[in-house]
Amino acid sequence: MGRFRAFSLAVMVLAVTAGAAVAQHPDWPKPPSSLPKTQRGTPNLDLLFEALKVAPDESSSKAIEERIWALWIASGSDTANLLMTRVKTAVDAEDLDLAIKLLDAIVEIKPDYVEGWNRRATVYYLKKDYGRALSDIGRTLALEPRHFAAYAGLGMIMQDIGDDRHALSAFRRALAINPHLQRIPDLVKTLTEKVEGRDI
Repeated sequence: MGRFRAFSLAVMVLAVTAGAAVAQHPDWPKPPSSLPKTQRGTPNLDLLFEALKVAPDESSSKAIEERIWALWIASGSDTANLLMTRVKTAVDAEDLDLAIKLLDAIVEIKPDYVEGWNRRATVYYLKKDYGRALSDIGRTLALEPRHFAAYAGLGMIMQDIGDDRHALSAFRRALAINPHLQRIPDLVKTLTEKVEGRDI
């Protein structure tokens, strides 16, 4: 985790000091609209991530990814769950300030709730508040180092501020965890050619 902390510090400084040159990129990865219910006997995250790496096709990986998201979304708090529902409503209505206030309450109630931090990072990203978004990505990855959506979001921020090398590194980390992420392989290919040059 030492290398990650140093990397996080470096990109936070970049985000605060660099101008935001907005690039074209996919939406920040988010949970599917419909998720399987978590039940007693549901495989734990370690097993699911092992299965995700070796999933033979997109259909299999999607089913595994949905189960991972279902576990991430489950806060274990009725209050946090209710507030997360209101966050979605606020974001859909483009009331990002309200969404942030709700998420502030969520992470205060459940500071170990991974998806609270990731969702707040997403909303800060939508507000172009990259410094705070990066800080919340750091908290997300400290709690769940395998959060492929957080790494993908980190890559998008790095692209936006013109740091293609760190964007490529973040996207590669996301794919190492979830090889079937949509659109990210194309970004890795484009950035690899841009950062490292074409193979001769």
